[in-house]
Amino acid sequence: MEPEIKPIPEEPLTHTEDGNDISRYHVEKHDLHKLPYTTQSICPECFLANDEVTVIDATIYEEDGKVMMKKTCDKHGEFVDVYWGDADMWRKAQTYWYKTVGLDNPRTETVDGCPNDCGQCPQHKSHTALALLDVTNRCNLRCPICFAHAAESGTVYEPTPEEVLEMMKNLRRNRPVPAPAIQFAGGEPTVSRHLPDYIRWAKELGFRHVEIASNVIRIGKSLEYTQELLDAGLSTIYMQFDGLTPEPYIEARGTNLLPLKMQAIENCRKVGLDSLVLVPTVVRGVNEDQLGDIIEFGVKNRDVVRCVNFQPVSITGRIDYEARQQMRITIPDCIKLIEEQTDGKIPVDAWFPVPAMMPLGRGLGLMKGTPQLELSSHFACGMSTFLYIEDDGSYEPITELIDVEKFIELFAEISNLYADEKRAASKRAKAKLAAGIRHIKRKGVMLNLLKAFLNRGDYDSLSEFMERVIMIGMMHFQDPYNIDLERVQHCDINYSVPDGRIIPFCTMNTIHRAHLEKKFGIPIEEWRKRSKPDKMEEESITKPYTSN
Repeated sequence: MEPEIKPIPEEPLTHTEDGNDISRYHVEKHDLHKLPYTTQSICPECFLANDEVTVIDATIYEEDGKVMMKKTCDKHGEFVDVYWGDADMWRKAQTYWYKTVGLDNPRTETVDGCPNDCGQCPQHKSHTALALLDVTNRCNLRCPICFAHAAESGTVYEPTPEEVLEMMKNLRRNRPVPAPAIQFAGGEPTVSRHLPDYIRWAKELGFRHVEIASNVIRIGKSLEYTQELLDAGLSTIYMQFDGLTPEPYIEARGTNLLPLKMQAIENCRKVGLDSLVLVPTVVRGVNEDQLGDIIEFGVKNRDVVRCVNFQPVSITGRIDYEARQQMRITIPDCIKLIEEQTDGKIPVDAWFPVPAMMPLGRGLGLMKGTPQLELSSHFACGMSTFLYIEDDGSYEPITELIDVEKFIELFAEISNLYADEKRAASKRAKAKLAAGIRHIKRKGVMLNLLKAFLNRGDYDSLSEFMERVIMIGMMHFQDPYNIDLERVQHCDINYSVPDGRIIPFCTMNTIHRAHLEKKFGIPIEEWRKRSKPDKMEEESITKPYTSN
Protein backbone atom coordinates (compact mmCIF):
# COMPACT_ATOMS: atom_id res chain seq x y z
CA MET A 1 0.00 0.00 0.00
CA GLU A 2 1.41 3.37 -1.05
CA PRO A 3 2.10 5.61 1.97
CA GLU A 4 0.49 9.03 2.16
CA ILE A 5 3.30 11.58 2.02
CA LYS A 6 3.11 15.27 2.82
CA PRO A 7 5.90 17.81 2.36
CA ILE A 8 8.15 18.48 5.35
CA PRO A 9 7.92 21.21 6.46
CA GLU A 10 4.45 21.99 5.19
CA GLU A 11 5.23 25.72 5.20
CA PRO A 12 8.62 27.37 4.54
CA LEU A 13 10.68 28.12 7.63
CA THR A 14 11.75 31.67 8.46
CA HIS A 15 15.04 33.08 9.70
CA THR A 16 13.49 33.90 13.08
CA GLU A 17 11.72 30.54 13.50
CA ASP A 18 11.54 29.30 17.10
CA GLY A 19 12.51 32.73 18.44
CA ASN A 20 15.90 32.84 16.72
CA ASP A 21 17.53 36.23 16.27
CA ILE A 22 18.18 37.24 12.66
CA SER A 23 21.47 38.82 13.74
CA ARG A 24 23.06 35.36 13.73
CA TYR A 25 22.97 35.55 9.93
CA HIS A 26 25.62 38.28 9.92
CA VAL A 27 28.43 36.99 7.67
CA GLU A 28 31.69 36.21 9.43
CA LYS A 29 34.83 34.22 8.64
CA HIS A 30 36.64 31.73 10.83
CA ASP A 31 39.95 32.75 12.36
CA LEU A 32 42.93 31.79 10.23
CA HIS A 33 45.08 28.82 11.21
CA LYS A 34 48.78 29.69 11.09
CA LEU A 35 51.08 26.77 10.45
CA PRO A 36 51.97 24.88 12.55
CA TYR A 37 48.90 24.29 14.69
CA THR A 38 47.29 21.43 16.61
CA THR A 39 44.09 19.61 15.76
CA GLN A 40 42.77 16.18 16.70
CA SER A 41 42.83 12.92 14.78
CA ILE A 42 42.74 9.20 15.56
CA CYS A 43 45.40 6.49 15.70
CA PRO A 44 45.06 4.50 12.46
CA GLU A 45 46.66 1.39 13.95
CA CYS A 46 44.37 1.31 16.99
CA PHE A 47 41.40 1.55 14.67
CA LEU A 48 42.41 -0.69 11.76
CA ALA A 49 43.98 -3.43 13.89
CA ASN A 50 41.80 -3.36 16.99
CA ASP A 51 38.66 -1.43 16.04
CA GLU A 52 39.41 1.11 18.77
CA VAL A 53 38.87 4.85 18.30
CA THR A 54 41.80 6.50 20.06
CA VAL A 55 41.65 10.27 19.73
CA ILE A 56 45.11 11.85 19.64
CA ASP A 57 46.56 15.28 18.95
CA ALA A 58 47.86 15.93 15.44
CA THR A 59 50.19 18.68 14.29
CA ILE A 60 49.49 20.36 10.94
CA TYR A 61 52.72 21.88 9.62
CA GLU A 62 54.51 22.92 6.45
CA GLU A 63 57.39 20.94 4.95
CA ASP A 64 58.87 21.31 1.46
CA GLY A 65 55.96 23.47 0.38
CA LYS A 66 53.37 20.88 1.45
CA VAL A 67 50.98 20.77 4.40
CA MET A 68 51.68 17.68 6.48
CA MET A 69 49.98 15.89 9.39
CA LYS A 70 52.01 14.25 12.17
CA LYS A 71 50.50 12.40 15.11
CA THR A 72 51.79 10.06 17.80
CA CYS A 73 49.98 7.24 19.60
CA ASP A 74 51.34 6.05 22.95
CA LYS A 75 50.92 2.43 21.80
CA HIS A 76 51.82 2.57 18.12
CA GLY A 77 54.20 5.46 17.67
CA GLU A 78 54.33 8.19 15.06
CA PHE A 79 52.32 8.53 11.83
CA VAL A 80 53.03 11.09 9.12
CA ASP A 81 50.99 11.82 6.00
CA VAL A 82 50.40 14.54 3.42
CA TYR A 83 47.42 16.73 4.34
CA TRP A 84 47.46 19.08 1.32
CA GLY A 85 50.02 19.03 -1.48
CA ASP A 86 50.54 22.82 -1.63
CA ALA A 87 50.87 25.11 1.39
CA ASP A 88 50.29 28.35 -0.54
CA MET A 89 47.04 27.03 -2.00
CA TRP A 90 46.04 25.90 1.50
CA ARG A 91 46.59 29.41 2.87
CA LYS A 92 44.55 31.01 0.07
CA ALA A 93 41.68 28.52 0.48
CA GLN A 94 41.49 29.26 4.19
CA THR A 95 40.72 32.95 3.53
CA TYR A 96 37.31 31.88 2.13
CA TRP A 97 36.27 29.85 5.20
CA TYR A 98 32.94 31.35 6.27
CA LYS A 99 30.95 30.51 9.39
CA THR A 100 27.44 29.10 9.10
CA VAL A 101 24.54 28.90 11.54
CA GLY A 102 24.82 25.13 11.72
CA LEU A 103 22.06 22.80 12.89
CA ASP A 104 19.49 23.94 15.45
CA ASN A 105 18.25 20.44 16.30
CA PRO A 106 21.16 18.00 16.75
CA ARG A 107 20.11 14.36 17.12
CA THR A 108 22.65 13.20 19.73
CA GLU A 109 24.22 14.61 22.86
CA THR A 110 27.89 15.29 23.61
CA VAL A 111 28.98 12.35 25.78
CA ASP A 112 32.25 10.79 24.58
CA GLY A 113 33.25 13.57 22.20
CA CYS A 114 34.03 13.66 18.49
CA PRO A 115 33.96 11.30 16.59
CA ASN A 116 32.10 8.88 18.88
CA ASP A 117 28.99 11.05 19.32
CA CYS A 118 28.23 11.38 15.59
CA GLY A 119 24.61 11.80 14.97
CA GLN A 120 24.89 14.98 14.65
CA CYS A 121 25.96 16.15 18.08
CA PRO A 122 25.94 19.73 19.42
CA GLN A 123 29.64 20.09 18.49
CA HIS A 124 28.73 19.93 14.80
CA LYS A 125 29.09 23.27 13.01
CA SER A 126 27.21 22.79 9.69
CA HIS A 127 23.78 21.78 8.46
CA THR A 128 23.26 19.10 5.81
CA ALA A 129 23.81 20.31 2.25
CA LEU A 130 23.69 16.88 0.61
CA ALA A 131 22.08 13.97 2.45
CA LEU A 132 23.14 10.41 1.69
CA LEU A 133 21.02 7.34 2.31
CA ASP A 134 22.33 3.82 1.71
CA VAL A 135 19.41 1.78 0.44
CA THR A 136 21.41 -1.48 0.41
CA ASN A 137 24.95 -2.74 0.78
CA ARG A 138 24.44 -5.23 -2.03
CA CYS A 139 26.36 -4.44 -5.21
CA ASN A 140 26.80 -5.84 -8.70
CA LEU A 141 30.55 -5.06 -8.56
CA ARG A 142 33.42 -5.98 -6.21
CA CYS A 143 35.66 -2.90 -6.42
CA PRO A 144 39.06 -3.31 -4.68
CA ILE A 145 39.04 0.36 -3.53
CA CYS A 146 35.45 0.48 -2.25
CA PHE A 147 34.76 1.67 1.31
CA ALA A 148 31.24 0.18 1.25
CA HIS A 149 32.08 -3.50 1.31
CA ALA A 150 28.76 -4.67 -0.08
CA ALA A 151 27.66 -8.22 0.68
CA GLU A 152 31.12 -9.70 1.19
CA SER A 153 30.63 -9.30 4.94
CA GLY A 154 28.08 -12.13 4.85
CA THR A 155 25.27 -9.84 5.95
CA VAL A 156 22.87 -7.62 4.05
CA TYR A 157 22.25 -4.09 5.28
CA GLU A 158 19.01 -3.00 3.65
CA PRO A 159 16.60 -0.72 5.50
CA THR A 160 12.94 -1.49 4.92
CA PRO A 161 10.87 0.95 2.84
CA GLU A 162 9.24 2.15 6.07
CA GLU A 163 12.67 2.84 7.57
CA VAL A 164 13.87 4.62 4.42
CA LEU A 165 10.80 6.87 4.47
CA GLU A 166 11.37 7.77 8.12
CA MET A 167 15.08 8.43 7.46
CA MET A 168 14.10 10.87 4.71
CA LYS A 169 11.55 12.56 6.94
CA ASN A 170 14.25 12.95 9.60
CA LEU A 171 16.43 14.83 7.12
CA ARG A 172 13.60 17.15 6.12
CA ARG A 173 13.08 18.00 9.81
CA ASN A 174 16.51 19.67 9.98
CA ARG A 175 16.39 23.28 11.15
CA PRO A 176 16.92 25.99 10.04
CA VAL A 177 17.47 24.38 6.61
CA PRO A 178 15.66 21.12 5.79
CA ALA A 179 18.08 18.97 3.78
CA PRO A 180 17.49 20.22 0.21
CA ALA A 181 19.16 17.37 -1.70
CA ILE A 182 19.43 13.63 -1.25
CA GLN A 183 21.63 11.00 -2.83
CA PHE A 184 20.63 7.34 -2.70
CA ALA A 185 23.75 5.25 -2.42
CA GLY A 186 24.99 1.86 -1.28
CA GLY A 187 26.40 -0.61 -2.24
CA GLU A 188 24.73 -0.03 -5.55
CA PRO A 189 21.28 1.58 -5.18
CA THR A 190 19.97 0.33 -8.54
CA VAL A 191 19.96 -3.27 -7.25
CA SER A 192 17.13 -2.27 -4.88
CA ARG A 193 13.70 -2.96 -6.36
CA HIS A 194 12.34 -0.05 -4.33
CA LEU A 195 14.60 2.68 -5.76
CA PRO A 196 11.97 4.27 -8.08
CA ASP A 197 9.58 4.50 -5.12
CA TYR A 198 12.25 6.11 -2.95
CA ILE A 199 12.97 8.72 -5.62
CA ARG A 200 9.26 9.58 -5.90
CA TRP A 201 8.82 9.76 -2.13
CA ALA A 202 11.83 12.07 -1.83
CA LYS A 203 10.31 14.53 -4.27
CA GLU A 204 6.98 14.39 -2.46
CA LEU A 205 8.70 15.13 0.86
CA GLY A 206 10.21 18.29 -0.55
CA PHE A 207 13.74 17.36 -1.63
CA ARG A 208 14.41 19.67 -4.58
CA HIS A 209 17.28 17.57 -5.89
CA VAL A 210 17.26 13.75 -5.92
CA GLU A 211 20.26 11.82 -7.21
CA ILE A 212 21.76 8.36 -7.14
CA ALA A 213 25.42 7.37 -6.79
CA SER A 214 25.75 4.56 -9.29
CA ASN A 215 28.15 2.41 -11.26
CA VAL A 216 25.40 2.65 -13.99
CA ILE A 217 25.52 -1.04 -14.91
CA ARG A 218 21.71 -1.34 -14.90
CA ILE A 219 21.36 2.04 -16.60
CA GLY A 220 23.78 1.03 -19.33
CA LYS A 221 21.98 -2.27 -19.84
CA SER A 222 18.42 -0.97 -19.89
CA LEU A 223 16.91 2.06 -21.60
CA GLU A 224 13.56 1.18 -20.00
CA TYR A 225 15.03 1.26 -16.49
CA THR A 226 16.67 4.61 -17.19
CA GLN A 227 13.29 5.97 -18.28
CA GLU A 228 11.66 4.56 -15.13
CA LEU A 229 14.11 6.44 -12.89
CA LEU A 230 13.55 9.68 -14.79
CA ASP A 231 9.78 9.27 -14.60
CA ALA A 232 10.05 8.75 -10.84
CA GLY A 233 11.67 12.19 -10.52
CA LEU A 234 15.41 11.50 -10.62
CA SER A 235 17.40 14.73 -10.98
CA THR A 236 20.98 13.53 -11.39
CA ILE A 237 23.13 10.42 -11.71
CA TYR A 238 26.38 10.66 -9.75
CA MET A 239 28.19 8.34 -12.14
CA GLN A 240 31.35 6.43 -11.29
CA PHE A 241 33.71 7.32 -14.16
CA ASP A 242 37.40 6.58 -13.69
CA GLY A 243 38.82 7.30 -17.14
CA LEU A 244 38.63 7.02 -20.91
CA THR A 245 40.67 3.84 -21.28
CA PRO A 246 40.02 0.33 -19.92
CA GLU A 247 43.00 0.26 -17.56
CA PRO A 248 41.64 2.41 -14.67
CA TYR A 249 38.49 0.28 -14.53
CA ILE A 250 40.39 -2.98 -14.55
CA GLU A 251 42.68 -1.67 -11.78
CA ALA A 252 40.06 0.01 -9.57
CA ARG A 253 36.88 -1.93 -10.39
CA GLY A 254 38.17 -5.35 -11.38
CA THR A 255 36.68 -5.29 -14.88
CA ASN A 256 36.49 -3.04 -17.95
CA LEU A 257 33.37 -0.94 -17.49
CA LEU A 258 34.14 1.69 -20.12
CA PRO A 259 31.81 0.39 -22.89
CA LEU A 260 28.95 0.16 -20.40
CA LYS A 261 29.65 3.71 -19.17
CA MET A 262 29.39 5.00 -22.73
CA GLN A 263 26.11 3.15 -23.26
CA ALA A 264 24.73 4.56 -19.99
CA ILE A 265 25.51 8.09 -21.17
CA GLU A 266 23.75 7.38 -24.44
CA ASN A 267 20.71 5.94 -22.66
CA CYS A 268 20.47 9.08 -20.51
CA ARG A 269 20.67 11.18 -23.66
CA LYS A 270 17.88 9.18 -25.32
CA VAL A 271 15.43 9.53 -22.43
CA GLY A 272 16.28 13.16 -21.72
CA LEU A 273 18.05 12.70 -18.39
CA ASP A 274 20.42 15.63 -18.84
CA SER A 275 22.19 15.89 -15.50
CA LEU A 276 25.12 13.50 -15.17
CA VAL A 277 28.00 14.02 -12.77
CA LEU A 278 31.14 12.15 -13.83
CA VAL A 279 32.93 10.95 -10.68
CA PRO A 280 36.53 9.76 -11.16
CA THR A 281 38.27 8.28 -8.14
CA VAL A 282 41.83 9.52 -8.65
CA VAL A 283 44.63 7.13 -7.71
CA ARG A 284 48.27 7.99 -8.28
CA GLY A 285 49.75 5.58 -10.79
CA VAL A 286 46.32 4.56 -12.09
CA ASN A 287 44.53 7.47 -13.74
CA GLU A 288 46.05 10.80 -12.68
CA ASP A 289 47.23 11.26 -16.28
CA GLN A 290 43.61 11.38 -17.56
CA LEU A 291 42.16 14.31 -15.59
CA GLY A 292 42.32 16.79 -18.47
CA ASP A 293 40.92 14.25 -20.93
CA ILE A 294 37.99 13.51 -18.61
CA ILE A 295 37.16 17.23 -18.44
CA GLU A 296 37.36 17.52 -22.24
CA PHE A 297 35.02 14.52 -22.49
CA GLY A 298 32.58 16.24 -20.14
CA VAL A 299 32.66 19.41 -22.24
CA LYS A 300 32.01 17.45 -25.44
CA ASN A 301 29.02 15.77 -23.78
CA ARG A 302 27.74 18.97 -22.18
CA ASP A 303 24.17 18.23 -23.31
CA VAL A 304 23.98 15.63 -20.53
CA VAL A 305 27.06 16.19 -18.34
CA ARG A 306 26.67 18.95 -15.75
CA CYS A 307 29.70 18.32 -13.56
CA VAL A 308 32.97 16.43 -13.23
CA ASN A 309 33.73 15.77 -9.57
CA PHE A 310 37.16 14.28 -8.90
CA GLN A 311 37.69 12.30 -5.69
CA PRO A 312 41.30 11.68 -4.62
CA VAL A 313 41.37 8.16 -3.25
CA SER A 314 40.80 7.44 0.44
CA ILE A 315 43.07 4.71 1.79
CA THR A 316 40.92 2.51 3.98
CA GLY A 317 43.19 -0.47 4.75
CA ARG A 318 46.38 -1.02 6.77
CA ILE A 319 49.25 0.15 4.59
CA ASP A 320 52.75 1.50 5.33
CA TYR A 321 53.92 5.05 4.61
CA GLU A 322 55.84 4.27 1.43
CA ALA A 323 52.94 2.36 -0.10
CA ARG A 324 50.53 5.13 0.89
CA GLN A 325 52.62 7.74 -0.87
CA GLN A 326 52.54 5.70 -4.07
CA MET A 327 48.74 5.97 -4.04
CA ARG A 328 48.18 9.24 -2.19
CA ILE A 329 47.17 12.24 -4.24
CA THR A 330 45.70 15.43 -2.77
CA ILE A 331 43.44 18.22 -4.01
CA PRO A 332 46.28 20.63 -4.97
CA ASP A 333 48.09 17.81 -6.81
CA CYS A 334 45.02 17.20 -8.96
CA ILE A 335 44.43 20.92 -9.58
CA LYS A 336 48.01 21.35 -10.81
CA LEU A 337 47.69 18.31 -13.07
CA ILE A 338 44.50 19.74 -14.54
CA GLU A 339 46.26 23.02 -15.33
CA GLU A 340 49.04 21.08 -17.08
CA GLN A 341 46.75 18.68 -18.93
CA THR A 342 44.44 21.46 -20.21
CA ASP A 343 47.40 23.57 -21.40
CA GLY A 344 46.61 26.25 -18.85
CA LYS A 345 42.95 26.67 -19.82
CA ILE A 346 41.95 25.83 -16.23
CA PRO A 347 44.60 27.57 -14.11
CA VAL A 348 45.25 26.97 -10.45
CA ASP A 349 43.87 30.39 -9.49
CA ALA A 350 40.44 29.62 -11.01
CA TRP A 351 39.58 27.32 -8.07
CA PHE A 352 37.79 28.28 -4.86
CA PRO A 353 37.06 26.23 -1.72
CA VAL A 354 33.48 25.01 -1.22
CA PRO A 355 32.65 27.36 1.71
CA ALA A 356 33.49 30.40 -0.45
CA MET A 357 29.93 30.10 -1.76
CA MET A 358 28.35 30.41 1.72
CA PRO A 359 27.49 34.15 1.34
CA LEU A 360 25.64 33.39 -1.90
CA GLY A 361 23.32 30.91 -0.21
CA ARG A 362 22.81 33.16 2.77
CA GLY A 363 22.13 36.23 0.64
CA LEU A 364 19.59 34.43 -1.54
CA GLY A 365 17.87 33.05 1.54
CA LEU A 366 17.55 36.46 3.16
CA MET A 367 16.23 37.95 -0.09
CA LYS A 368 13.59 35.20 -0.26
CA GLY A 369 12.75 35.34 3.44
CA THR A 370 13.46 31.68 4.18
CA PRO A 371 16.83 30.06 5.06
CA GLN A 372 18.53 28.39 2.10
CA LEU A 373 21.37 25.94 1.70
CA GLU A 374 24.69 27.34 2.92
CA LEU A 375 27.76 25.49 1.67
CA SER A 376 29.85 25.45 4.80
CA SER A 377 32.29 22.57 4.83
CA HIS A 378 35.87 22.92 6.06
CA PHE A 379 38.02 24.82 3.56
CA ALA A 380 40.30 21.77 3.07
CA CYS A 381 37.46 19.43 2.09
CA GLY A 382 36.91 20.52 -1.49
CA MET A 383 37.60 22.99 -4.29
CA SER A 384 35.65 23.85 -7.41
CA THR A 385 35.35 26.08 -10.45
CA PHE A 386 32.93 26.52 -13.34
CA LEU A 387 33.66 26.39 -17.05
CA TYR A 388 31.62 28.56 -19.39
CA ILE A 389 31.21 26.82 -22.75
CA GLU A 390 30.80 28.66 -26.05
CA ASP A 391 28.71 27.34 -28.95
CA ASP A 392 31.84 26.00 -30.67
CA GLY A 393 32.82 23.94 -27.62
CA SER A 394 35.63 26.19 -26.45
CA TYR A 395 35.57 27.02 -22.76
CA GLU A 396 37.07 29.25 -20.10
CA PRO A 397 36.76 29.38 -16.31
CA ILE A 398 34.11 31.60 -14.79
CA THR A 399 36.88 33.78 -13.34
CA GLU A 400 37.34 35.14 -16.88
CA LEU A 401 33.69 36.26 -16.95
CA ILE A 402 33.18 37.74 -13.51
CA ASP A 403 35.26 38.88 -10.56
CA VAL A 404 34.32 35.99 -8.25
CA GLU A 405 35.95 37.51 -5.18
CA LYS A 406 33.98 40.74 -5.58
CA PHE A 407 30.72 38.85 -6.02
CA ILE A 408 31.36 36.85 -2.85
CA GLU A 409 31.95 40.13 -1.00
CA LEU A 410 28.81 41.60 -2.58
CA PHE A 411 26.59 38.82 -1.25
CA ALA A 412 28.21 39.11 2.17
CA GLU A 413 27.24 42.80 2.17
CA ILE A 414 23.70 42.00 1.02
CA SER A 415 23.36 39.39 3.77
CA ASN A 416 24.47 41.86 6.40
CA LEU A 417 21.86 44.43 5.33
CA TYR A 418 19.20 41.95 6.44
CA ALA A 419 21.06 40.45 9.41
CA ASP A 420 21.83 43.87 10.83
CA GLU A 421 18.21 44.97 10.17
CA LYS A 422 19.24 47.96 8.12
CA ARG A 423 16.41 50.26 7.01
CA ALA A 424 14.93 49.34 3.58
CA ALA A 425 17.20 46.30 3.40
CA SER A 426 15.36 44.76 0.45
CA LYS A 427 15.60 47.87 -1.73
CA ARG A 428 19.21 48.44 -0.76
CA ALA A 429 20.06 44.81 -1.51
CA LYS A 430 18.59 45.06 -5.02
CA ALA A 431 20.45 48.30 -5.57
CA LYS A 432 23.72 46.67 -4.53
CA LEU A 433 23.02 43.75 -6.82
CA ALA A 434 22.32 46.09 -9.73
CA ALA A 435 25.54 47.95 -8.99
CA GLY A 436 27.34 44.60 -9.03
CA ILE A 437 27.34 44.78 -12.80
CA ARG A 438 30.70 46.52 -12.52
CA HIS A 439 32.19 43.20 -11.39
CA ILE A 440 31.10 41.48 -14.61
CA LYS A 441 33.87 41.24 -17.15
CA ARG A 442 31.66 39.84 -19.94
CA LYS A 443 28.38 41.72 -19.56
CA GLY A 444 26.57 40.19 -22.53
CA VAL A 445 27.04 36.72 -21.11
CA MET A 446 25.97 37.58 -17.56
CA LEU A 447 23.17 40.11 -18.07
CA ASN A 448 20.32 37.58 -18.02
CA LEU A 449 21.70 36.03 -14.85
CA LEU A 450 21.79 39.39 -13.09
CA LYS A 451 18.25 40.25 -14.21
CA ALA A 452 16.99 36.92 -12.87
CA PHE A 453 18.58 37.60 -9.50
CA LEU A 454 16.97 41.02 -9.38
CA ASN A 455 13.53 39.69 -10.32
CA ARG A 456 13.39 36.48 -8.30
CA GLY A 457 16.48 36.06 -6.14
CA ASP A 458 16.45 32.25 -6.14
CA TYR A 459 18.39 29.26 -7.43
CA ASP A 460 15.87 28.64 -10.22
CA SER A 461 17.04 31.85 -11.80
CA LEU A 462 20.40 30.22 -12.40
CA SER A 463 19.00 27.57 -14.76
CA GLU A 464 19.56 29.39 -18.06
CA PHE A 465 23.13 30.23 -17.13
CA MET A 466 23.81 26.72 -15.81
CA GLU A 467 22.96 25.22 -19.18
CA ARG A 468 26.10 26.90 -20.50
CA VAL A 469 28.45 25.82 -17.74
CA ILE A 470 30.02 22.68 -16.32
CA MET A 471 31.15 22.54 -12.73
CA ILE A 472 34.56 21.00 -12.05
CA GLY A 473 34.83 19.86 -8.45
CA MET A 474 37.33 18.19 -6.17
CA MET A 475 36.38 16.47 -2.90
CA HIS A 476 38.92 14.55 -0.82
CA PHE A 477 37.29 12.26 1.73
CA GLN A 478 39.32 11.34 4.79
CA ASP A 479 40.74 8.02 5.95
CA PRO A 480 42.26 6.84 9.26
CA TYR A 481 45.69 8.20 8.33
CA ASN A 482 44.72 11.79 7.52
CA ILE A 483 41.43 12.34 9.36
CA ASP A 484 41.11 15.77 10.98
CA LEU A 485 38.25 15.97 13.47
CA GLU A 486 37.92 19.71 12.86
CA ARG A 487 37.02 18.86 9.26
CA VAL A 488 34.49 16.30 10.51
CA GLN A 489 32.72 18.91 12.65
CA HIS A 490 32.19 21.13 9.59
CA CYS A 491 30.99 18.34 7.28
CA ASP A 492 27.83 19.14 5.30
CA ILE A 493 27.58 15.80 3.45
CA ASN A 494 25.78 13.55 5.92
CA TYR A 495 24.26 10.05 6.06
CA SER A 496 20.82 9.34 7.45
CA VAL A 497 20.71 5.99 9.28
CA PRO A 498 17.87 3.87 10.74
CA ASP A 499 18.37 4.80 14.40
CA GLY A 500 17.69 8.49 13.76
CA ARG A 501 21.28 9.69 13.58
CA ILE A 502 22.68 11.89 10.82
CA ILE A 503 26.39 11.04 10.47
CA PRO A 504 29.15 13.05 8.71
CA PHE A 505 30.44 11.38 5.56
CA CYS A 506 34.04 10.77 6.62
CA THR A 507 33.28 9.32 10.04
CA MET A 508 30.51 7.18 8.56
CA ASN A 509 32.85 5.55 6.06
CA THR A 510 35.97 5.57 8.21
CA ILE A 511 34.56 4.66 11.63
CA HIS A 512 30.84 3.96 11.92
CA ARG A 513 29.86 1.99 8.79
CA ALA A 514 30.94 -1.48 9.95
CA HIS A 515 29.19 -1.10 13.32
CA LEU A 516 26.04 0.25 11.72
CA GLU A 517 25.82 -2.56 9.17
CA LYS A 518 26.46 -5.13 11.89
CA LYS A 519 23.71 -3.62 14.06
CA PHE A 520 21.09 -3.41 11.32
CA GLY A 521 22.26 -6.09 8.91
CA ILE A 522 20.88 -9.61 8.61
CA PRO A 523 22.52 -12.84 7.38
CA ILE A 524 22.23 -13.42 3.63
CA GLU A 525 20.01 -16.46 4.05
CA GLU A 526 17.60 -14.54 6.23
CA TRP A 527 17.54 -11.77 3.63
CA ARG A 528 16.68 -14.32 0.93
CA LYS A 529 13.76 -15.67 2.96
CA ARG A 530 12.49 -12.20 3.78
CA SER A 531 12.96 -10.54 0.38
CA LYS A 532 12.43 -13.41 -2.08
CA PRO A 533 14.97 -11.83 -4.46
CA ASP A 534 14.52 -11.84 -8.21
CA LYS A 535 17.39 -12.75 -10.55
CA MET A 536 18.88 -9.25 -10.57
CA GLU A 537 18.83 -8.98 -6.78
CA GLU A 538 20.29 -12.45 -6.27
CA GLU A 539 23.13 -11.79 -8.70
CA SER A 540 24.15 -8.74 -6.66
CA ILE A 541 25.17 -11.28 -4.00
CA THR A 542 26.43 -14.21 -6.07
CA LYS A 543 27.38 -12.99 -9.55
CA PRO A 544 29.02 -9.55 -9.83
CA TYR A 545 29.14 -8.04 -13.30
CA THR A 546 32.18 -8.74 -15.45
CA SER A 547 32.91 -7.55 -18.95
CA ASN A 548 34.59 -10.86 -19.81
